[in-house]
Amino acid sequence: MDYYAGIDVGSLTTDVVIIDANEKIVGCSVVPTEANSTQAAEEALSQALRQAGIDRNRIKCTVGTGYGRISLPFADKGVTEISCHAMGSHRLFPEISTVIDIGGQDSKVIRVGKNGKVLDFAMNDKCAAGTGRFLEVMASKLGVSLDEMGNLSLMAKGMAGISSVCTVFAESEVVSLVAKNHPKDEIIKGLHCAIVNRVWSMFMSVAAGGKVTMTGGVAKNRGVVALFEEKAGSPILIHEDPQIVGAFGAALFAKRG
Repeated sequence: MDYYAGIDVGSLTTDVVIIDANEKIVGCSVVPTEANSTQAAEEALSQALRQAGIDRNRIKCTVGTGYGRISLPFADKGVTEISCHAMGSHRLFPEISTVIDIGGQDSKVIRVGKNGKVLDFAMNDKCAAGTGRFLEVMASKLGVSLDEMGNLSLMAKGMAGISSVCTVFAESEVVSLVAKNHPKDEIIKGLHCAIVNRVWSMFMSVAAGGKVTMTGGVAKNRGVVALFEEKAGSPILIHEDPQIVGAFGAALFAKRG
């Protein structure tokens, strides 16, 4: 049987998905990108191949995506991450019409049509505002892990007002709130709300009703997801590992040629 690989080289992590000829995921991995995109991709691919239990020469086609796709000399071709997230999301949830992707350094809202085709999109890639990096900086400032932020946000009885999602200005606001002994969980919920409000403005400019999915590492944060669901008025569909959806889409492009 032939196999196909998708490699998503992001700013924080590099993700690989290997699928078989039936488009079933047989191997996947997520590794830190760190300082060398090519080395990260090699390591992620090796881990995914071990999980799949196949040799590299069984991969018939490899597609790269993400900002670092230009650093993949062994990829057969590159496809934009917007197209890959749309394709991967549509394959996982055929009923969805909109994808919210919040990655390490950018955030995107994509309107998806039949067969996973991109109909429209909005993207913030100018700064870290409203991204995973923003949350990472704030988690460090508050002395909590990224994994803890979601549950703390859900437990909050109130919400601190955070007026900016600029990492520099929001950090100043957090320092000021901490100095006043404001409850940590309410500060975190305020940070989450600031992110959701920023992305929601993009959502409203692109979405056209229907069901919504969320991809990227921030989709693991239940506090952020709950606030999006409150805005949308309905549950948001999320894959068990939302970080690999872009790589899955790339693998589907590899298989479909």
